[in-house]
This record gives sequence, C-alpha cells and structure tokens, in this order.
Amino acid sequence: MEKKEGKTMPLLGDKFPEMKVATTKGVLELPEHFKGKWFVLFSHPADFTPVCTTEFVAFQKRYDQFKELNCELIGLSVDQVFAHMKWEEWIKDNMDVEIEFPIIADTGNVAETMGLIHPGKGTNTVRAVFVVDPESKIRTILYYPQELGRNMDEVVRVVKALQISDEKKVAMPANWPENEIVNDHVIVPPASNTEMIKKRKEQEEAGEIECFDWWLCHKKSE
Repeated sequence: MEKKEGKTMPLLGDKFPEMKVATTKGVLELPEHFKGKWFVLFSHPADFTPVCTTEFVAFQKRYDQFKELNCELIGLSVDQVFAHMKWEEWIKDNMDVEIEFPIIADTGNVAETMGLIHPGKGTNTVRAVFVVDPESKIRTILYYPQELGRNMDEVVRVVKALQISDEKKVAMPANWPENEIVNDHVIVPPASNTEMIKKRKEQEEAGEIECFDWWLCHKKSE
C-alpha cells in the first residue's frame, strides 16, 4: 500500500487502509472483514503490562454493549500471536475474563501505517482508538499516552452518539447524554438562512424543538 507523502496517519473521514493482518482469530482482511459493521481498532503498548491488562478486561466487559451497537472490537500491539494468546490465557486464569475479540500481531507495518508508534519508545505503540463506520470511514481518532489508561465508557458513548447523529442528522452536546444545559437532548443543526430561522420558530411553537435562540435549539433524541 502506498503511503501519501508527508502523511503519517489516516485522518478523520479517510477510508480505513486496506490491510491483511495476523490475529488471535486467524488472518483477517481489514476493513473488509467488518464490512457493514462499525468497528473499533485500539492499540496498546505491549502484552503483559499492567495498564494494558486493565484496559483489555474493561473492553471485554463492555463487548456486549459494543455488539448491541453492531460494533466489533479489534486490538493491536507489536507482539507476536503466541504472546497475545499467552496473555489472553493469563487474563482468563487470573481475572476470570475471556477475551473474545481478535488481537492483531503486528510486525510494525500496521502501526506505522496508522501512525501508532510512540515517539522515543522504540516499537511500542501508543494507546490509540480508531472508530470506523460501516462504510469503512474513520469517524473518530483518540490518542492517549502510555501512562493514561482509556475510559471505555467514552468509547461506547462515541459509537452510540455517532450512530444517532447519522440517523437523526443532529449533533451531540458536551457530556451527552448528561449535558449540563440540555440533559439528554441532542442539538438541532443551527439555521443557516432566514427561512430556516422562521422554520425553527415554527418548530418551537409546535413543540417539536426547544430553543434558547434560533442558533441553539435542541430536542429529544427519539
């Protein structure tokens, strides 16, 4: 796969790069393997490390929530398959948690393509999260330093929020669904012309939406 000059990682809206990867569930072709589904690719620095272990347990405990959103998980680090498998075995024996999603055993090619190599940390990968939609487009990218474990509830929230945004053509407020101003409501796109301002007022009068002003309107998500 050709890398674009000066581009070290995919950007929001880019199609997820096509790649064949070795995983704990066999060889998979991405993004084709998850065609028609959302998926979350997340990288971790290394197997048999404390923060990463807590993250994998946390992801697995929310795996059913992801699947309810038609979303799959796939992990990655620059470790060999047998290391992933032994680590999964350790987690099962010591944490009583069975890791059900695949983990990519990367030689470094995937990490470099996705911009995951941590500066100054050798071949270790950063804690990155890529949320990819059913059209194989990258919709969200999150990066964390090695010393900071991720909040998996936030990743679930991102997937759910993007799906509602796509379906309803709305935006999501800060801390949704527990926003300090509009609670669990979603944001109606602001009017861009005088005709739309008039329509917003009519919608408000009909009880379809609530507005603080013509440019800040909200409604129930359902």
